[in-house]
Amino acid sequence: MRAWRIVKAKHAATAFSGEGARLYGGRWNSAGVSLVYASGSKALAALESLVHLNPPVLFTYAAIPIEFEAALVEKASALPPGWADSPAPPSTQSIGDLWVQEARSAVLELPSVIIPTEANYLLNPAHPGFAQILFGQPEPFAFDPRLL
Repeated sequence: MRAWRIVKAKHAATAFSGEGARLYGGRWNSAGVSLVYASGSKALAALESLVHLNPPVLFTYAAIPIEFEAALVEKASALPPGWADSPAPPSTQSIGDLWVQEARSAVLELPSVIIPTEANYLLNPAHPGFAQILFGQPEPFAFDPRLL
């Protein structure tokens, strides 16, 4: 399976530490829980980045390909009502927090809020299976100015 992560180029070397999510939390984790967010396509990764960056044009970005076996992936089952609300409800953070705490898999597949029929992936840097995930070389990435 392939996924993508887009980060500020200056953070490419630490893009898979889970530190950003640990410090600030996110839709699928509380602050204090290390996760890495990735998307099922480079296009979805770009959209996911755009909704969180203001203004994105001021930075240089890198897109990093990620490869992993399907055996490392758990698909999220039932999602709570309002899972796509903004801001994210605490019930969605509980899903990622519990998944990390129970160390059920190295990768958790969840729907994108932006395009619910497409997949985002959470990577657990503390899971033993994380060592089996392959991270490609960062590629320069620029947002098309028409998106901004």
